[in-house]
Amino acid sequence: MERIRGGFPIFAALASIAALGMGLSRAARTATESAVEPEIRIVRHDPRFDQIVPRDAVVEKAVEGYTWVEGPVWNRKGGYLLFSEIPSNSIYKWEEGKGVSLFLRPSGYTGTTPFPGPEPGSNGLTFDASGRLVLCEHGDRRIARLEADGRKTTLVDRYEGKRINSPNDLVYKSNGDLYFTDPPFGLPKGMEDPGKELAFQGVYRLSKDGKLTLLTKEVKFPNGIGFSPDEKTLYISNADRTNAVWLAFEVKSDGTLGKSQVLHDGMAWTKTGNGVPDGLKVDRSGNIFAAGPGGLHVFAPDGTYLGSILTSVATSNSAWGGDGSVLYLTISSAVYRIQLNTKGAGW
Repeated sequence: MERIRGGFPIFAALASIAALGMGLSRAARTATESAVEPEIRIVRHDPRFDQIVPRDAVVEKAVEGYTWVEGPVWNRKGGYLLFSEIPSNSIYKWEEGKGVSLFLRPSGYTGTTPFPGPEPGSNGLTFDASGRLVLCEHGDRRIARLEADGRKTTLVDRYEGKRINSPNDLVYKSNGDLYFTDPPFGLPKGMEDPGKELAFQGVYRLSKDGKLTLLTKEVKFPNGIGFSPDEKTLYISNADRTNAVWLAFEVKSDGTLGKSQVLHDGMAWTKTGNGVPDGLKVDRSGNIFAAGPGGLHVFAPDGTYLGSILTSVATSNSAWGGDGSVLYLTISSAVYRIQLNTKGAGW
């Protein structure tokens, strides 16, 4: 594995590339980015960051050679990482000492005709309480569950009779309810796609009894999603370069959402960093690890900016793995990992 130590840049930085939804598609931009190694450096902004990221932290490249990787998730029972490779409609499996193997194809589009857009595959991935893989599927525009025999079960594909857009990311609450975001990024023409049936982009809850509830449509491009350890706050990223923010929503006792506030405003990063507010994860202390413009940024529960793992290319998501203290990052066309002093919420 390639090792990048201490946060010092070792590669030349890439030139800035057009924003999500503008210019080249994400897949096309990432293919361009993958031709050059990213610059990766660790920036420490608050003394508390040292308690999270060791001073001698090493960023290792685990997987490379793809186009646009997303949705990493760790299988605790099997001890392996899964990640989506959206353009190729695939999910890959990575195991320590064994490398990468194809886990599932097709992953997000099962149509018989070629998909007309650049991102047909699965995006966010998670496991349910029974250990079954649950997928956000762009091409099929649904949340699906992979059964033990390889079949897929559709969990949700419509809201009030209309097809949802293209589910992006998802998280289970401890009571078994599934929360997910539904921006238009997987539609062939995005916001302008003629097949878009809903006039908004929503955040939803699919309760364990199968009832689908629209929780909010106030976020223009809802993307990453995650709970605070006490599940009283739901964090949502807005993947919009004109309003690049992370939001904190109050979770009411009935599981619906109350008032929201801006956890952190990332507009300053859009001037210098590729990407938008994207996937996020939370550690057991409530710190938020948020992929966004410029790399992966870490916020305290009150929104204070603590530090970053900066990259020169779009960073999409992260996942806790190993014993819960290893953070895997999907960065453009590759997967990296870093050993931390903290563990993921729920570990």
